[in-house]
Amino acid sequence: MLLLAVFAVSGKAQIAVRGIIPQPLVVKNDHVVYTFPLHLAIGLGDDVDADNLTFFKSYVRSLTGVEPSVNNKMVYPNVWLQLDSNGVQAKEGYTLTVKRNKITITGHDEAGVFYGLQSLAQLLKISNGKLTLEGYDISDHPRFAYRGMHLDVSRHFFEPAAIKKWIDLLALYKINTFHWHLTDDQGWRIEIKKYPLLQSISAYRDETIIGHKKDSPHRFDGKRYGGYYTQDEVKDIVKYATQRHITVIPEIEMPGHALAALAAYRQLGCTGGPYKAATFWGIFDDVYCAGNDETFTFLQNVMDEVLPLFPSKYIHIGGDECPKTKWKACPKCQKRIQDEHMKDEKELQSYFIGRMEKYLNSKGRQIIGWDEILEGGLTPGATVMSWTGEEGGIAAAKQHQEAIMTPEKYVYLDYYQSLYPEEPLAGGGYTPLSKVYNYEPITNELSGEEAKYIKGVQANAWSEYMASPEQAERQLFPRMLALAEVGWSSKSNKNYADFLKRLRYQQPLLKRLKVNAANVFDEIIDSVTETANHQVALTLKTTLPGAKIAYRQEGDKAYTTSESNSVTIEPHSFNKAIVLLNGKQVGRTYEKSFTFHKAIGKKVTLKNQPQGGYNPGNTFSLVNGVFGSKLYNDGQWYGFSGDDLDAVVDLGSVQSVSRLGINILKYHWQKMWEPTLLTFEASADGVNYTEVYRQTDFPDNGINEVRANIKTQQARYIRVKGTNKGIIPPGEYIAGAKAWLMVDEIVVN
Repeated sequence: MLLLAVFAVSGKAQIAVRGIIPQPLVVKNDHVVYTFPLHLAIGLGDDVDADNLTFFKSYVRSLTGVEPSVNNKMVYPNVWLQLDSNGVQAKEGYTLTVKRNKITITGHDEAGVFYGLQSLAQLLKISNGKLTLEGYDISDHPRFAYRGMHLDVSRHFFEPAAIKKWIDLLALYKINTFHWHLTDDQGWRIEIKKYPLLQSISAYRDETIIGHKKDSPHRFDGKRYGGYYTQDEVKDIVKYATQRHITVIPEIEMPGHALAALAAYRQLGCTGGPYKAATFWGIFDDVYCAGNDETFTFLQNVMDEVLPLFPSKYIHIGGDECPKTKWKACPKCQKRIQDEHMKDEKELQSYFIGRMEKYLNSKGRQIIGWDEILEGGLTPGATVMSWTGEEGGIAAAKQHQEAIMTPEKYVYLDYYQSLYPEEPLAGGGYTPLSKVYNYEPITNELSGEEAKYIKGVQANAWSEYMASPEQAERQLFPRMLALAEVGWSSKSNKNYADFLKRLRYQQPLLKRLKVNAANVFDEIIDSVTETANHQVALTLKTTLPGAKIAYRQEGDKAYTTSESNSVTIEPHSFNKAIVLLNGKQVGRTYEKSFTFHKAIGKKVTLKNQPQGGYNPGNTFSLVNGVFGSKLYNDGQWYGFSGDDLDAVVDLGSVQSVSRLGINILKYHWQKMWEPTLLTFEASADGVNYTEVYRQTDFPDNGINEVRANIKTQQARYIRVKGTNKGIIPPGEYIAGAKAWLMVDEIVVN
């Protein structure tokens, strides 16, 4: 169990309410400091459950060394807890009043009382041997009923003690749902007594990949890895969470991400195997056979053991990333399509989801699935968890079906939170704290009535690159606190600068809780923009109040200190900067390099538009002098899914050109393929082009820097053409999918 601790703040340098996360709805502060004895006496009104105090008592005990006494017969309690659903009308809502001799928390329900206690816990301080509190009158309730945090334990397994620690932290920040991802290709993590091979075979993999999935060739550690939670451990964790007003929703993946289960029960796959639990991360063609009735018998029997362990209304059944390759070649699946008069394999997936939903409905439960359950038609009553973007949640809400927003580009906490090269290995993408905080779950595409079907928001943490609790905590915190405020606080009350003040107030608390939180949110962030004369400007900023930025460039012997926490400079080939607070460096050193050439800032025209997360929104990044990183998460790379590259650079005037270049990203394990043909063409008039270079070989796994010395041309226009691989060939990762052609920085000299 995690024993919560708090820290003392001397004087009135910080207003205590700035420490509350998530931001309460209404706060009135009389700025008068009241003192209370270390030995708090707590009185309970009628029907208030004493279990609400389990968490709070441990908090106060660790702060004061004395556990509060609880007695509902007390005449003069310091803290009075009561229920009043008329006075506090919103579910999970509470009021918290601090006066000279008494602290009163009134909850709409038990959850409201509990959340009032969490706010009180964040306000408590010690001064001169007594507890101190400023006078407050707080009225608060959540914006969304569903406030979720997901954790994948299939890729890496976390012991029950770590799970309980994180549950304590969810409770402290008023997150009320723990989405527990228990099965996947790399491991089955829950005991099912009817199927013992799930414990002896499916819970373990032969070895684990070293480094990132995109690396080639893959390297492995050669160590058997695994583990699972016994049903008794699951019951204990669920009870622990319930005492903290957290609902635990299990996820049992189907019909895809099934390799670990198939390794034990090979008859459930389309080919009969043999199968093994996956040793690296990704999407795999071997899935549950949808034409085999034994598949459904197995999954229903699994659910019969899962349901008694989890009293949640919802059961998550996955439904995502299910390749149809094996279904297309499977006689049983094709017979099912024919017998059920379905059009294709997408409708077969809908049939699969619908059949399992009916079974769970018969047990009094409802399903949640990732947004791929929309394929082939959304089954009535299913709740969509929208992860690939917001479109799935929007589509569900427009059909008047419930949705939970969890789009990967905003709330995936396995993504990088900083672009500094020192960041530890992560899943990919770039999701800084500010991006999580500024996410708005209700899109403008929804009417007021449709918006009611957006039940809440959730952040997800996939554990591919989180091998230990410490690594997981660095990814989760402090971004989980931003997620808490997105889910709880009213839209009008949100303010990122104010959130950062309260987060800084929380930093010592997180340290005392032994949370390995990342502290990178005040580091330098940059932006590269085009100037009026078609050159580039580099702007450096930090969110740290009172800080200044000092920078040093190519040829400089010393740093130049700015007058504020923001500075715009003309970049040089090499740029370095640091954050200074009171004359001392804070955080890591920022560095950025530029490559200057004739195409800098020039107009670029694209025949085909880049797609998805690889569309910077303009063409400037193709000619801004900044080379995209090997992590492809910095907004520099342009991605064409199945389409060719066809770009024309206008140099503005005819001039001598003798060297051309472009960067190509090749990671077959990320569906990123080199072009089958790359050509450069030159033209003086933009009509008549002459091919001056071609290349078909791109040997490097990673960035291929194409640099071509050509016969000097008199040209104004340079055309770059790259032929997309098209469909990924058989035998390759994600065969049959569209290949990505990834390019960056067209270099002209």
